[in-house]
Amino acid sequence: MRHRHLPLLRTAVATVLLTAPVVLAPPSAAADSFSDQCEYPNDSYPGRPWSLQRVQLDELWSQSKGKGVRVAVIDTGVDVRNPQLKDAVDVKSGRNFLPKGLKDEDGEPIERGDENGTTDTVGHGTKVAGIIAARPTDETGFVGLAPEATIIPVQQNDAEGHGDTETLAESIRYAVQAKADVINISQDTSNAVEPDPDLKAAVDEALAREVVVVASAGNDGLGGNVKKTYPASYEGVLAVAASDRNNERASFSQSGDFVDVAAPGVDMISTVPRGGHCSDNGTSFSAPYVAGVAALIKAKHPTWTGRQIVAQIEQTAERTIAGHDRLVGWGVVDPVRALTEDDRPIETPRPQEGLARAEAPVAAEFPLGETADERNARLATYVAVGAAIVVVGLGGAAVAIRDARRRARSTEVRDGHGAT
Repeated sequence: MRHRHLPLLRTAVATVLLTAPVVLAPPSAAADSFSDQCEYPNDSYPGRPWSLQRVQLDELWSQSKGKGVRVAVIDTGVDVRNPQLKDAVDVKSGRNFLPKGLKDEDGEPIERGDENGTTDTVGHGTKVAGIIAARPTDETGFVGLAPEATIIPVQQNDAEGHGDTETLAESIRYAVQAKADVINISQDTSNAVEPDPDLKAAVDEALAREVVVVASAGNDGLGGNVKKTYPASYEGVLAVAASDRNNERASFSQSGDFVDVAAPGVDMISTVPRGGHCSDNGTSFSAPYVAGVAALIKAKHPTWTGRQIVAQIEQTAERTIAGHDRLVGWGVVDPVRALTEDDRPIETPRPQEGLARAEAPVAAEFPLGETADERNARLATYVAVGAAIVVVGLGGAAVAIRDARRRARSTEVRDGHGAT
């Protein structure tokens, strides 16, 4: 009996956002010509995407650039013909797990792609890889959050959804063998049905090897829909929801108690096959944003466990309540805080710590009488004026006494003359 298919989240997003226009982040004037029609290759995005504008990249990269960390992208493959991914991908470690002998609806053979996972006819995996580790270039302001990390391309799905839980479990086990430090899975099972236990076993094996497993939460969240998705719902997996420019849950993003954090997932610019960039939406592109942050932490703290890296991301996320909620989990990921507020590792996030509470403005005092300072000033004035009066009074008295003495002597002299 075959396992349930694992459709790409890109397909789900296309369904959810069919009537919603794709709007690019406000770019520079030169970016007005950037096309929102995704073709391979496509134009380069000239500005800095909003998801990167929210991060002080210089401060972030002064802490870590992800050097030496290996991130497995289990997806539709990663096209290394995009110049920003050419030096980011370990081609020798890539692998293709799509079943052989695939045929389309007309019975025609489907090209399976390169065995090293570097064929991507869908573009989904190439976008995911770019968000994690695209190298910088003068042609665009887009760059991966961990621009010195290494991508392991694992091709496990395609546009027809031929990937299933069996091939996903195989891909996870292979990623561990290929020495992945982080695994990104931007897909989930059909209808959110819990899959064969072997998939959970593969995830548990990766977690036991201290691999950080990041998975997208899903895009079936319109109307407040709440349900678990897999593998995101497995214990230990870092489940990522999508946030918008206001750091709020994107309307399509899946909600539930299993959601751990949120990250930008609206109008996400990234690399596409054969070169250039396109915009897309979905938790598929929130997950690699977090995987990039995990790679940065791993590079800076190579001895930290997978659980400690996850807890650090959760603890430093931007949140408005003391604790976890089902919309954005522990909050929206803050890459700079995750890399700078890291004095010691933690195993679990602490609800009360790191919560940014706005301070209420303090009203200015409105004194009904004189203040202590005013009273002191008044008394000092009285003393000074009193002293001046005393001085003047003493001076005047001295003059009066002197004049009186002079008059008395004059009278004595006159009287003496008259008697003689």
